[in-house]
Amino acid sequence: MKSLFGKTALVTGASRGIGRASALALGKAGAQVLVHYARAEQEADAVAADIRRLGGRAEKLAADLAAKNGPHELAKQVRAIVGERLDILVANAGISGPSSILQTTVDDFDKLYALNVRAPYFLVQQLLPIMCKDSSVTLLSSLAARAALDNLSAYATTKGAVATMIKHFAAALGPKGIRVNAVAPGVVETEISSLTRTEAGREATLGMQALKRIAQPDDIGAVVVFLASEEARWITGATIPVDGGSKL
Repeated sequence: MKSLFGKTALVTGASRGIGRASALALGKAGAQVLVHYARAEQEADAVAADIRRLGGRAEKLAADLAAKNGPHELAKQVRAIVGERLDILVANAGISGPSSILQTTVDDFDKLYALNVRAPYFLVQQLLPIMCKDSSVTLLSSLAARAALDNLSAYATTKGAVATMIKHFAAALGPKGIRVNAVAPGVVETEISSLTRTEAGREATLGMQALKRIAQPDDIGAVVVFLASEEARWITGATIPVDGGSKL
């Protein structure tokens, strides 16, 4: 069913992984999807083409969200395409950069916060004028925000910040009828997931999960679509764990 027919959606970091899966799922549900990428233009072209092949509408947009003016520039591009109405924002773009406490540098720390925290904050700020009643914002948190995982202390703080951010956004934007939530994946098999590439990593992942398989990006994309839909109309300010029962 085309439950999001007539809606417009922006997905950041949509050229691969969870972002790609979310963009495709939103397109299948009927939304017009703006596919954001930073450098992977060919991959973004492929995502947009896949959405069109399914009968949907898609455009690609490029912006460096780690730059101070990146969210502002992306918002300008979005407005040029959709005009004065954006129904769905999925702020997926982010980096992890595993590193021990002793090895983490100030530059590493700042890069994590620039893309994982500052970018979604100011993207919401810049797009707020074109969001309206029943618009939905979904940010990406992580299992690492609530459970200690090896060598992810700096990254985990950024995802903890996201979990806090969505509560403040939800409270502030609720009177406008705008819902703000986060999804918190566990380990997901993507192009950048080093843990799932080794047998030891896969065994460790399965060992901390109640459900005994490795998550795929589609598992997360399905929840992103749910949060954007009418079925989630009474959910806001929530971080939804989508982690197969990890670290229970």
